[in-house]
Amino acid sequence: MPSPLLTPLIRFLQEELRLPPESIDLVQRQEESMPNLLAVVLWQYGLVTLEQLDQILNWLEAV
Repeated sequence: MPSPLLTPLIRFLQEELRLPPESIDLVQRQEESMPNLLAVVLWQYGLVTLEQLDQILNWLEAV
């Protein structure tokens, strides 16, 4: 069962960080159940900067 944070996290990635849907889809298939790992995988694949990773992790902490 996907995490309840997944949908809001995807929305944040699309609306706030303007990540392309293809990038999100790529890592979402791998880390669907753990949104905090989704952020790290995006960074590992070079799809977000370190600054964006920090923004994502801050967002996850605030939710």
